[in-house]
Amino acid sequence: NPTQYAVSIGFDGMGLPDRDYYLVDSESNLEIRAAYLDYLTQVLTMAGYADGRSAAEAVYAFETEVAKLEWARQMLRRPQLTYNVLSRDELAVMAGDFPIDTLLSTAQFDGETRFLARQLPPTEEEMAEEKLTDEQRAMIGGGLPGMMKLLTETSLPTLQAYMAKSFLGSNAALLSSELDETVFDFYGRTINGREQQQDRWKRGISAVESALGEQLGALYVERYFPPESKARMDTLVANLQRAMSGALDRNEWMTPDTIEQARAKLNGFTPMIGYPDEFETYEGLEIDPTDPLGNAMAARRWGTEDNRKRLGTEVDPTEWGMFPQTVNAYYSPLTNRIVFPAAILQPPFFNAEADEAVNYGGIGAVIGHEIGHGYDDQGSQFDAEGTLRNWWQDADREGFEQYTARMAEFIEAYCPVESAEGPVCLRGGQSMGETLGDVVGLQMAYRAYKLSLNGAEAPVIDGLTGDQRFFLGFAQIWRGMEREESLRNRVMTANHPPGEFRLNNAVRHLDAWYDAFGVTEDDALYLPPEERISIW
Repeated sequence: NPTQYAVSIGFDGMGLPDRDYYLVDSESNLEIRAAYLDYLTQVLTMAGYADGRSAAEAVYAFETEVAKLEWARQMLRRPQLTYNVLSRDELAVMAGDFPIDTLLSTAQFDGETRFLARQLPPTEEEMAEEKLTDEQRAMIGGGLPGMMKLLTETSLPTLQAYMAKSFLGSNAALLSSELDETVFDFYGRTINGREQQQDRWKRGISAVESALGEQLGALYVERYFPPESKARMDTLVANLQRAMSGALDRNEWMTPDTIEQARAKLNGFTPMIGYPDEFETYEGLEIDPTDPLGNAMAARRWGTEDNRKRLGTEVDPTEWGMFPQTVNAYYSPLTNRIVFPAAILQPPFFNAEADEAVNYGGIGAVIGHEIGHGYDDQGSQFDAEGTLRNWWQDADREGFEQYTARMAEFIEAYCPVESAEGPVCLRGGQSMGETLGDVVGLQMAYRAYKLSLNGAEAPVIDGLTGDQRFFLGFAQIWRGMEREESLRNRVMTANHPPGEFRLNNAVRHLDAWYDAFGVTEDDALYLPPEERISIW
């Protein structure tokens, strides 16, 4: 029910970014595990443990058991498996000896009778309904029931050591410089290959943003977001929606009933551009200029209480999930809204001085990407109202899954890192939503660009045609460099593929790109027409 708030019960517990770091014995993972054990030893020694190594080994053993309970990331993209509603009695039965009543009482959720559990092992019937392969079934860990059992079986000193290292690690920037450097050395250098921390002033802004993000956003909008940018975005979004509507008109592989449902979802899209109508005032949050750690903890308590107050009220569909100063965008399947914060409306995504071709290739592709999320492997399972339900005819869903199976082959063929065990490649199920969003978004943006011309011929500027400028605008938003350590971690942990893949994979599925640059069979990115994927 997308109109109601509910208490969600889940678990975490891994200090390494993904369960595979603990469970897959590759050469690089073994090296990272050894470095992590050294890191745990250092932090727990700083925490006052006389035998930091023994405490570290106990914490690491505990986290390894947690990793065995986690689900693989691609399985978490299946809302039919991860959306589980439990009554208070059902939760108590599942908890077994775990003191669930004490947990709920301490968290001030005593009166709640309905709970959501994400990682709840599915029944055989549910796995059959999802058509899970043996390989996929093996990706499902023991989940929440297993975690509750693990907590009851783990010694109190181990849990205390775990909490100590977690608290120190998450607050290192606000504590001693020695601790801060230790945390960065492992997570920044070892995991992501960074050579140095961000400048202190940038980290200070991040600390303020985490506590008072909307107030910072109000200042950002006042200084840097001209009203005309929003007006330009309104036109861009409208043309992208027209392009998607035209794609549904021309669709030949879906039945009329499913097309009608898809159109209802498109017509129900609500764009939110720039910033919210009202900014959070953080009433009741007290800030002490002399106590940065106290401020951070007070902000977290305030946020927890603010969330708790929502229980029993209707969901506010106008609430933003990002700050205006965030360079990003998102689609919310529960509210059917596409959101574009003010900060993304700047180069290279949007340039008020550039011609339409460049902007449609940049921010237009981002708009199309977010619209595309409404119809990707995950978003397509929610209807126009944000309700999780199957609105597809069986034959149409099977046809869609044939497209995603083909796209998975492209995803899994991209291997940006070499290791002693062989190439490290993207995972189809994990990156499917973002890859579909990129391809669909670029296709819709191109059609919207053509609509914006109203039948006129695009001018040639600096020797470049309109189509060439469009694709160069798209290329600019993915231009970047990434260290090998970061790439390796991204492949294991992120749904978003590296920029190189997001660019090169998307363009090769558009016929117009081949025409714009004269791409032939002799070029590395060439795809035969029959292998190019166009879902909509």
